[in-house]
Amino acid sequence: MKHILSLIVVILPILGISQSLEYPIAEKQTVVDTFYQTPVYDDYRWLEDANNEKTKNWIEHENDLTNKTLRKEGWSFNSKIAIDKYSYTRYDNPIKQRDYYFTYAYYNDVSNPALFYKKFMRDQFTVLVDPSFISAKDNIILKTHSVSMDSKYLAYSFGRNGSDWSEIMVVNLKTGVFKKDHLENIKFSDIAWRGDGFYYSKYPQQGLEQTTGQEVYYHQLDTDQSEDKLIFRRQNNPTAEFAAYTTSDERFLIIHETDKVNELYNIFYIDFNEANPAIKPLLTRLKFGENLNVLDNQGDELIAKTFKGNNNGMIVKINPASPREWKTVVPEFSVALLTEVKLLNDRFIAIYQVNRKQQIIFFDYDGKVLHSFLLPFGFSANGFNGEKTDKKLLFSYSGYTQPKTVYVFDTETFDMEPLGSTIVNYDYTQFETKELEYESKDGTVVPLFLVYKKGIELMGNNPTLLNAYGGFGAIERPSFDPGIVHFLLNDGIFAYANIRGGGDNGKNWALNGRGTKKQNSFDDFIAAAEYLINNKYTSPDKLAITGGSNGGLVVGVAMTQRPELFKVAVPVVGPMDMIRFENFTIGHFHANEYGTVKDTTGFNNLLAYSPLHNIREDVNYPATLIMTSENDDRVPPFHSYKFAARLQNRKAQKNPILLRVEKGAGHYGAEGNFLRILKEKADMYDFILYNLMKN
Repeated sequence: MKHILSLIVVILPILGISQSLEYPIAEKQTVVDTFYQTPVYDDYRWLEDANNEKTKNWIEHENDLTNKTLRKEGWSFNSKIAIDKYSYTRYDNPIKQRDYYFTYAYYNDVSNPALFYKKFMRDQFTVLVDPSFISAKDNIILKTHSVSMDSKYLAYSFGRNGSDWSEIMVVNLKTGVFKKDHLENIKFSDIAWRGDGFYYSKYPQQGLEQTTGQEVYYHQLDTDQSEDKLIFRRQNNPTAEFAAYTTSDERFLIIHETDKVNELYNIFYIDFNEANPAIKPLLTRLKFGENLNVLDNQGDELIAKTFKGNNNGMIVKINPASPREWKTVVPEFSVALLTEVKLLNDRFIAIYQVNRKQQIIFFDYDGKVLHSFLLPFGFSANGFNGEKTDKKLLFSYSGYTQPKTVYVFDTETFDMEPLGSTIVNYDYTQFETKELEYESKDGTVVPLFLVYKKGIELMGNNPTLLNAYGGFGAIERPSFDPGIVHFLLNDGIFAYANIRGGGDNGKNWALNGRGTKKQNSFDDFIAAAEYLINNKYTSPDKLAITGGSNGGLVVGVAMTQRPELFKVAVPVVGPMDMIRFENFTIGHFHANEYGTVKDTTGFNNLLAYSPLHNIREDVNYPATLIMTSENDDRVPPFHSYKFAARLQNRKAQKNPILLRVEKGAGHYGAEGNFLRILKEKADMYDFILYNLMKN
C-alpha cells in the first residue's frame, strides 16, 4: 500500500561554505511514498524529469559551478597534461574474425573511434566504418560487430549520444559498400550470423520507462526490419532477457534466457542438421549462480563452462539428446577460478585466476594438460583471439601501470613474439604491486591490491585512492590506467578491494554480496579503508574513494555510513535512490542483485543502505565529486542529481559537493573523442589531488 503527498518548499542558495561555493537553487517539492506503513520522503523527485526546463537549468548551473571550481587557481595538478602524456595507445586490441583482423582506433584526438580492418596480420589497418559518416549531429559510438561465415559481410552496432539503445547496419567487406539494412530498438544484443542473415534481440520501444518485452528475431539481408522473423519470446514474462548466438560452424543456435523474476536460467537450442530443425530445451531451471555458457560445438557435442554444482567453474561436454548426462572435461580446481575459455580444433585454452595471478592452461578435449604458464603478478590477459582453425592467435596483457603489449602466440609450439611495441616515457619498473588480505566486519578475509612507488615511506598520511566494484559476479582484472600512473607519480597509493558481490573468489563470493547480503559488500569496502588507516598507509585526511556503476553505489553507501573515514569521494554513475531504482529502464532486471521494494524484506534492506535516504542533516560529508552522464539509460542520471541536491542543501555541509554531468554521453561517460575522455578523467584526478593535498 502506497500513497503520495506533495508539497513545495523553496530552498534558497547556500552561501559561505568551503571554497565559498554558491550552489544553484534546488526547490524541495516533497513527495511521500508509504511502504508497509513506513513513509519515504523524496524532496527532489522533480529532478527525475530530464525534459523539464527547470531540471535542465539546474543541471546547467551545476556544471557551470563545477567547471569554474575546477579551473580555479591552485586546483589544477596538471592532470590533463600528465594523463595525455601517459595515454600511449589510441586503439583497442586487434581481434580476428573469420578472414579479417579488426580494431577500433582514433583518427585523431577529436574523432570518435572508427572500425579498421585488414586481411593479413602484418598489414596496415584501413578504415572500414567511420562513425562521423553515420550522423553529423549525434555522438555516434560503435559498439560491436560480427562477420558472416563466408567473410563477405560485417554487421555492426552503434549507439547515439551514449545511450544503451543500439542500431545495426551492414557493410560488404569485399567492396566496402554499405547495404540498406538498418535495424533499430536493439539493446544488449549479440549479432549471430547464419547464412545470409543474423539473429539479434530487440525491444518494442525505447524510453526511460521500464525496458521489457525483449524478443529474438532473424534478419534476412536486403529485407526491411518489419519482415524479420520472430524466433523466441516470453509473453507471460516480459522481463525475461535473451542472448542468441550461433556456433562457429553455424550448426547450432543457442538461446540463453535469463528469468530474473524466478531467478532461473533456461537454455534452448536448434540443431540445423536435423530434418526438421526446431527450438528444444537444452537445460532449464538452472539457479542463479549456476551459470552455464555454451562456448561452441565439437561435432555433435556442445562444449560449455558451468558453475552448476561447483564454486570455481568447470568445462563439460553436452550431448543435446541427453543434456543432463554431461561429461566433465576439466573438473573444478579448488584453488583456481576459471575465467575464460577459448576453443580450437584439437585443443582449448583456459584462463584461470590462481592467488590473484592468471594461469593459462592448454588442454586437449580429453582434459589432458598440454602446456601451462603464469602471467606476472599484477597483470591480466585480454584473452586469445582468432578463429577455431587458426594456429597463431593474438594475445595481450597489461597491468595497472604498464600499457598492453600484443603478442602473436603459436598454439602448437607455445612460443610468442610481440606484434609491436609500446614505448613509454616513464620508468614503469619504479612501481610495485602488492597483494594483502584483511578481515571484514564479520571476519571474512578479503583480498586487497596495492600499487605504489618502490621504497615509498609509509608515514600514515600517504595520499591513497581506494576503488572497488563488488557486484554481479564481475571479476577485477588489472588494466592500464594513465590516471592511476599520474596519481602514483604524485606519491599516491592506489588500492583495489576485491569485495564480496564480485566474482573474484568464485560463485559463493558473489552470492554473499547480493540481495539481503549486499551490506557485506559495503562492510568489506569500509573494512579496507580501516585497514589502510590502521596499518599506516594513509589517514582519513588523505583517503579518497571512487567507483563506477555498482562501484558508485559502494562509494555512496560508504560515505554515508562512515563519512569520518574519507576525505574525498567520487561516485561515478552510481544508483543512489535504491527505492526507485527498479522503476526505470533496466533497474527491474537487477532485483536479484539488490532486492525489490515489492516485499517487506527487500524494502527494509534497500532503505537501510540507499545512499539518498541515509544522508543526515548534521553531518559534513567528504569533499564529493558526483559524476554522471545525461543520457545514461542504465543508471538514469537523476540518481546523481538527487544525491547532489540533497547533499548540497544542508547547513552542516562545509566540504564541497560538486556535480559533473557529461553531455551527449551514457553509462560509460565520455565515450567518443579522446579529448572528452581526457577532460573527464583529468577533472576527476584534479579534484581528488587538490582535496587530498591542500592541507
